[in-house]
Amino acid sequence: MNERFNKLLQYNTSGLGCWLSLILFAFLLTSVGLGWVLNGFLILLALLFIAPVIAFWGFQWWLKRKLIQDKCPVCNYEFTGFKNTEFNCPSCGERLHIEAGHFSRLTPPGTIDVDAIEVSVKSIDQGD
Repeated sequence: MNERFNKLLQYNTSGLGCWLSLILFAFLLTSVGLGWVLNGFLILLALLFIAPVIAFWGFQWWLKRKLIQDKCPVCNYEFTGFKNTEFNCPSCGERLHIEAGHFSRLTPPGTIDVDAIEVSVKSIDQGD
């Protein structure tokens, strides 16, 4: 019965010594006048945790400003492209660039771009 009672009173203090050593070291630094070292370390530690969050939000903001999603003017395939770049449509291979937030064909100067219109064919009686 003594063995069981002894097991109940035992504590797991494996990490307690490490934390007590760190707290003692912090008090020693502040008492000697080197509290700025401890403050600098804590600020650096906070920046290591905060900087990735700020970088993630900044990257999302940058992507929202630079990405354009539209349809290809030739084949109507919808995809995403970066502003101020020239690229090929992944579906038809047409050279495109972005003008006023929409995709447009990249044509040499002097080229006239024409939209084709489908016309239905009616048969005409030749008898009259």
